[in-house]
Amino acid sequence: MSKLNLGLPKGSLQDATVDLMARAGFRVVVRERSYFPTVDDEELNIVLFRAQEMSRYVERGVVDCGLTGQDWVAENGSRVVEVAQLSYGKIGLAPVKWVIAVPDASSVKTVKDLQGKRIATEVVNLTKKFLNAHGVTADVEFSWGATEAKAKAGIVDAIVELTETGSSLRANNLRIVDTVMESQTVLIANESAWAEQWKRTKIENMALLLKGAIVGRQLVGLKMNVSKRDYEAVRQSLPALRNPTVSQLSDPNWLALEVVVDEKIARTLIPELKRAGAEGIIEFPLNKVVF
Repeated sequence: MSKLNLGLPKGSLQDATVDLMARAGFRVVVRERSYFPTVDDEELNIVLFRAQEMSRYVERGVVDCGLTGQDWVAENGSRVVEVAQLSYGKIGLAPVKWVIAVPDASSVKTVKDLQGKRIATEVVNLTKKFLNAHGVTADVEFSWGATEAKAKAGIVDAIVELTETGSSLRANNLRIVDTVMESQTVLIANESAWAEQWKRTKIENMALLLKGAIVGRQLVGLKMNVSKRDYEAVRQSLPALRNPTVSQLSDPNWLALEVVVDEKIARTLIPELKRAGAEGIIEFPLNKVVF
């Protein structure tokens, strides 16, 4: 039997990735201290790597495909195929930014002010490329961690750090000067695997299901009954992705409606639907929505 070797990120993205895989229909079980999860798909082998290293192993063919960040693909300079972008929301696989930050009291206001300064970061190559594009020469050193503390303590003049909202930087009395890169979680593939028809189809199918799971996470389904007399008023209240599915009930004067809406508006929409004449309203979650 043919097998597709898939790399999943170990660490901060692990739980969110396993949850996303489950929503996509792949039940992944990670045992304690194991780097080889099990999955209920006989055509998949899974191994855990750090997101920082994933693109290297995909490029070398250690795994056929994997999930990582666009930032690490760029940092490693890896030649891989970007199959799909998989970021969503403010939890789990959220989009992130690498930003230049300095202490609040710093005289640095723009990138140009970093000329000759010392900068600490985990993404040395990205930082150097960004500075070069702005004609700035600086001492960029690799940071193993506690990067924010190094700026706060005056060990370095600036840092390039990962952030979603900037709240951690503000808590450490640091301010953002500029954005080096915005990054999303992506499914990437080895060029050789992508050229092999069976593996490419398997990867494309998985990408479709993962994207469907991401869309489904943000939506809910609504079912309701409505009299024909109130149908138009109820329909006008529905901000649907598509026109509602309408079915005739056994009572010739009543209809059943089913529609997909953004989860964020469901709590305000349901009372509106009730007031418009809908009855028996049911909200239900969606694992996947594929367009």
